[in-house]
This record gives sequence, C-alpha cells and structure tokens, in this order.
Amino acid sequence: MIGRRTFVAVGGAATLAWPLTATATSAFFSANGVKIHYLAQGSGPPVVLIHGLDGSAEGTWEMSGIMAALARTHRVVALYLPGFGNSDKPATPDAYGVQWSEDVLRLLNHLAIGKAHIVGFSMGGIVAVKFAVDHPDRMLTGTLVGMGLLQEGGVMQQFWAHRHDQASRSVADLALTPEQLKAVRLPFKVLVGSNDSGRGMYIESLLAVRRDWPLVEIADADHISCLFKSQFKDELARWLDLSQ
Repeated sequence: MIGRRTFVAVGGAATLAWPLTATATSAFFSANGVKIHYLAQGSGPPVVLIHGLDGSAEGTWEMSGIMAALARTHRVVALYLPGFGNSDKPATPDAYGVQWSEDVLRLLNHLAIGKAHIVGFSMGGIVAVKFAVDHPDRMLTGTLVGMGLLQEGGVMQQFWAHRHDQASRSVADLALTPEQLKAVRLPFKVLVGSNDSGRGMYIESLLAVRRDWPLVEIADADHISCLFKSQFKDELARWLDLSQ
C-alpha cells in the first residue's frame, strides 16, 4: 500500500520519501555526491541489511518479510548499494567495491547511529566482513547469509575480477586474507540454506579460519529460498535479540 508522502532533509535539502507499506519508509541521502537509497522501519537497536548481487533492498529484505519481522524489536535499515536499484550508478569504478564498505559507514553517520548489527546476504556478506575489518568500532554483531570468506588470491576473487560490469568486478577488491579474518573480534554468525550450492565456494574457506563462528543450516533451502523460510527469520531474530 502506498501511503502519504513525506519529506526527509538530506544534506540541507528536502528529499522526497514515502512509505512503501504502512511502516517501511523509503529515503535517500548523499554520500560524497552519490545518491544512496535506503528503506527504514521500526525502532530499537539498529540493524543494517545489505543485499546481494543484482538484488535490491526491497526484494531481498522487505518482500521476504525479514524487515517486518526484525522491526518488531529493532530499527531496521536496508540500503541499496551504489550501482543497484534507485541508488546512483557512477561511471567511475572507484565508486564501488571498497567504497561500499565506506557507504555503510556514511549511512550510519547520516542516521546518527553509533553502532549497528550488520547483516549481509550473498555479495552483501562480503561487504559486511570488509566493514568488520575496516570499522569494527561501528558494529555490534555481524551476520553472513549464504556467504563466507572471499579469499585474497583465491579462485573466487579471480571470478569476480572478470565479471562483465564494473560494479561486479569491484567485488574482487573486497577479498581478505585469512589473517585479516582471524583478527576480527566481533561476534559473527553464519546462516546458510542446506542446499546452497555456494557453500563450497565461500563458507568452507571461512570455517577453515573461523570455526568459532556458529553456522546454522536452514532446512530445505537453497541460496535464495533461505530468505523466505520461517526458520531463517527466527534464527536471525533470536541471534540479534541475544546480542544486544
């Protein structure tokens, strides 16, 4: 349902925002001149949701019911990374990759959020781990959904480096060494579908380094359908509630 439109001040200017549903609001802010779109819902401890490749905040988090489920007890913010959705798509390659981690920081600053739970699905999980390495003082916890370690020098880094578009290619720049992953001192949890074909590509590499990070399999789910399972929502909500 499209509700009454409101205006949100961004960088001193009034920017149009509107409720996507009765409780989810769409808004924009400017990060170094790049317009970034995000959805917001609920109140409480903040949670930032990061979508995957060719995904969207709405499709990944709102339509699946995850935002509504978490918003019962949390302030939930789901951003569209630059290059996706209604966020800007700059022509310069340095607007992507590592800058996505910085865009999460800029989102927190824009919303005056000191620390947040960071949840990343698929490619968004790669961004979440990079953010944990770069800005651990701004995180409460991390959650990886269908994602593990993109290892520097590994086969999957080369896969991303040869993607067809510059936004996808920039994912290769987010690769980390095992030593960087070992240095993370934040609580993390991994949620993955029992039938997720990507497990061997990323998650086994992560578990070889961080066996202390708990992993929960979502029954009878693949990479995408995992998001729509009630078990997934319950596990994620329970993890965030226990980690206040």
